[in-house]
Amino acid sequence: MSVIHFSIVQPGDAETFQRIAGWYLDEWKIPTVRTIERLQTITADPTQFQLMITLDGVPVATAGLYHHVGLLDYAPHLKKHPFWLALVYTIPAQRKKGYGAMLCTRIQEYAIERGVDAIYLFTDTAESLYKRLGWNETERIRYGERNVVVMSKQL
Repeated sequence: MSVIHFSIVQPGDAETFQRIAGWYLDEWKIPTVRTIERLQTITADPTQFQLMITLDGVPVATAGLYHHVGLLDYAPHLKKHPFWLALVYTIPAQRKKGYGAMLCTRIQEYAIERGVDAIYLFTDTAESLYKRLGWNETERIRYGERNVVVMSKQL
């Protein structure tokens, strides 16, 4: 039986920062330096966090709860929402096994522990997953070349 472990990425964990940056570069073409700088900021702020799942000690998935996501630069009216679930990523070999849903659930639990009452996200690829997890559509927005749905969840 495999052992699944959740951990909050700690400040200064350069190896984990680099791993996540590589994943985000491969998946979304986010520059490595940008991801590492973001992780340094997020992990130093107790109101934000990055979560990692390991499977038998091997990192397989990550996501974060952030104050700022790129969409806010295009849709400033959304800045009124302070907490965003973002950059949910599972390595290709472990997809379709429920790790994304597990991350979302655990992030919600951590958010509740921190006194957060609502979180938001946007997606153009996983709307059905988030609907199954109890998220509600709040609006649809054109974001660059993408049509995204903004979703919310009351905690």
